[in-house]
Amino acid sequence: MSYLDAVVRPDTFTAILRGLRRSCPQCGRGRLFKPGWRNVLKLADACAHCGEQFEGIRADDAPPYFTILVVGHIVVPLMLVAEQHDMSTPTAIAVFAPLTLGLTALLLPTLKGAIAALMWALGMRNSTPTPEA
Repeated sequence: MSYLDAVVRPDTFTAILRGLRRSCPQCGRGRLFKPGWRNVLKLADACAHCGEQFEGIRADDAPPYFTILVVGHIVVPLMLVAEQHDMSTPTAIAVFAPLTLGLTALLLPTLKGAIAALMWALGMRNSTPTPEA
């Protein structure tokens, strides 16, 4: 019996938690995304630790959708409260533009990791390769 035969796949919840940490849904130690700031949203081809393949996992529009949903539910109520308290427009822009961008930059890769891990756990892979643009 080899090492690969003894590997136990984690349950779906554990895989999602590992994806939220942007780590491999199988082992939890390797990276889910390619290294470097330019590749922050590109899935790695395989886990460097356990060798699990991530080819064919495409989250597409789900991570931006959920990011907009979450960020909107945080920022819009704060903007409404600021409007009720007569916050000036320049101050509102200075506060809410960086808040919106920061939350988006934090949540988009995190949610993409969770969705990619969910797809991995459910075996949802694209069987036809997509051409590189």
